Amino acid sequence: MDGEDRMPSILDDPGSYPGADEFPPELVRALRAIPSPYLRYYYFPAEILEHQRTHPSRAEEVMEIEAGLLELYRDPSLDEKPKLLEERGGAFYSEAAAALVASLHAGTGDVQVVNVRNAGAISNLPDDDVVEISARVDLEGAHPEATAPLAPEMLGIVQHAKAYERLAIDAARSGERTVALKALLANPLVGDFAVAGPLLDALLEANRSFLPRFFPEG
Repeated sequence: MDGEDRMPSILDDPGSYPGADEFPPELVRALRAIPSPYLRYYYFPAEILEHQRTHPSRAEEVMEIEAGLLELYRDPSLDEKPKLLEERGGAFYSEAAAALVASLHAGTGDVQVVNVRNAGAISNLPDDDVVEISARVDLEGAHPEATAPLAPEMLGIVQHAKAYERLAIDAARSGERTVALKALLANPLVGDFAVAGPLLDALLEANRSFLPRFFPEG
């Protein structure tokens, strides 16, 4: 704020930032970082799973919201953004996308947070890992800015997830069920052989028409 780095004071007093109720203050203080909301799935898997078992899925919620929005949009006299739209999620992505396109077009060299090839920016991750990181944007594209290596407790989660991603890509290319099974075993949210096998069977069958490599003719 006004050129002052407020992060140290926020980490010392984790209840002082918007969204502070997402994670216990003691976790934020221990990590010395503010986790992305998506990390709830990794830090509180049992709690999140129980919630999903007893509540509508996010997909179901979004479908209901979109049905309501479409009904509202039927009204030709509607001349303001429906309040319901705020529940859809994805706020400010349009602004971020427009800013990125403008920077790429004008070559302004400003810094934006984007998904980009690591290319050495985080030294303890492979160069070809895709990371979400601050990058300088110009006519040539987005160039990631170097940052500190990930601490062990963060690196472990990222390496776990990246192993799953690489194995999932290999499985999609090869159609090898064993590789797909290893991908699920590597996934931090699965990791249980008794779960991975039946889950893989269900996923393959549900998406059979989209996965010809796994179901060759004959």
